[in-house]
Amino acid sequence: MIKNFKQIISGIKKMNLPQTEFVKFMEDIHDPFIVLIACILSLRTNDKTTYPATMRMLKLGRTPKDFLNVKLEDLEKAIYPVGFYKNKAKQILDIANELYYKHNSIVPKEIEELIKFKGVGRKTANLVQSKGYGIPSICVDVHVHRISNRLGLVCTKEPEETEFALKNNLPENCWSEINTLFVTLGQNVCKPTKPNCNECLIKNYCAEYFKSH
Repeated sequence: MIKNFKQIISGIKKMNLPQTEFVKFMEDIHDPFIVLIACILSLRTNDKTTYPATMRMLKLGRTPKDFLNVKLEDLEKAIYPVGFYKNKAKQILDIANELYYKHNSIVPKEIEELIKFKGVGRKTANLVQSKGYGIPSICVDVHVHRISNRLGLVCTKEPEETEFALKNNLPENCWSEINTLFVTLGQNVCKPTKPNCNECLIKNYCAEYFKSH
């Protein structure tokens, strides 16, 4: 167990930080396919852009079968202006096609199977496990990677290293909440360039804070 982890989680919750509409959506949807395609949209795109794009996309379809009848240009138009929208539109249609014809429209639960889909990495696969299937899993995005290192929970250079380091040192029953808590903290307080340490209730557990004060 990582030292002070329970106090860190408790402190983040006490801050009662506002969540973006996209974060709330991903917390509530519990549909593996929708979690998968929404996460694809979110890559390299901020939540303010991703959320309305996701809502427009879901008007076109909500299952792999629905997307078999969606034209590429219509999906591109729906998800614009998310980053790399043309590539993402093609990727989503390809995945929908593969799921329908090869997997009975069922999104795999296993990380090893999920990352076989073109453009799906461990971050997305872990999120599908966690939010789509309720399987304990740690989705490491830029916020989780940055904050875990700032706090001194890990000392890693790559998100995948962070994922395994956290999994090796934390009980499974807290894995799935880490992404939402750290993302919300990162968006509101522990920002990439100018963290608002004075507003942070967990600064006394933060290695980076002590280095700079």
